[in-house]
Amino acid sequence: MTVQDVRSFNRFYTNVIGALDYGRRLYAPYTLTESRVLYELAHAPRTDAADLRTQLHLDAGYLTRILNKFEEDGLVERGPSDTDPRRRRITLTAPGREAAALLDERARETVGAMLDTVPDKDRPRLAEAMRTVRTILGDGDGDGDGDGGRRVPRPEDVVLREPAPGDLGWIIQRNAALYAAEYGFDADYEALVARIVADYAEDHDPRQERTWIAELDGRPVGCVMCVRDDTPGAARLRLLLVEPDARGLRIGDRLVGALVDFAREAGYREVVLWTNDILGAARRIYQRHGFVLVAEKPHHSFGRDLTGQDWRLDLHATPH
Repeated sequence: MTVQDVRSFNRFYTNVIGALDYGRRLYAPYTLTESRVLYELAHAPRTDAADLRTQLHLDAGYLTRILNKFEEDGLVERGPSDTDPRRRRITLTAPGREAAALLDERARETVGAMLDTVPDKDRPRLAEAMRTVRTILGDGDGDGDGDGGRRVPRPEDVVLREPAPGDLGWIIQRNAALYAAEYGFDADYEALVARIVADYAEDHDPRQERTWIAELDGRPVGCVMCVRDDTPGAARLRLLLVEPDARGLRIGDRLVGALVDFAREAGYREVVLWTNDILGAARRIYQRHGFVLVAEKPHHSFGRDLTGQDWRLDLHATPH
């Protein structure tokens, strides 16, 4: 392989994805770089300028100009960081989330149209070729460290997004399969999850309720739901899940953090949840985010003797 081979491929691929055509419908009215900044802000709810510069390899001055423009257009807000007072936290406003969602929808439509031209028999070969390029050229890969060339995922490789078609069905299937394998839950649990998901799909207010999918290498690896509780002023956290092979990447923390931020911005007074005492990893995540155990009671459900627990987070008592 020569340098010219790589440059030729780059020219071909940028034409395929339209990266150089700033005037096309895919990005309008934003440049590709601006679109990417919106994407990162939409999928990383706790972001500051330093994080964005690192993730996108952008010049500090260039990024500042983009953020200034977004702030003037009402797409972002800047405030003090939760963890470092020297930094400024950047969050999308409601119009910013709408703009990011529109760009994401256009991108999905464009990629879907491209894939429609690829015969079914060629799609596995295309997917494998893409994985090969990422494995060989990705950070820390192919360095003879004994991992067989497999790309080791990093927390920054995970993105949080809204559900795409089929994701709600994935939530039901993976909850049922994982809880059966790890805790011995029977089909009653799958029925419960199916009712929760069906209620959300049939009738939810996007201003007050939301679902997040954690995605790694193009596949869902985690999820959580925020829905209105029967108690006025309360949001309920439901169906937090992280795939076993994606644990250790702080996905659960990010999902719960995104939900808490959303609940606070939506005007809820508190977030409540119900879980069982055997779910130790999930309980530790809730505790890190300030949830407090308020009640517990033994019960027999899903084919098991369990101890149910009610947890509560007072949003007025936690730092913004």
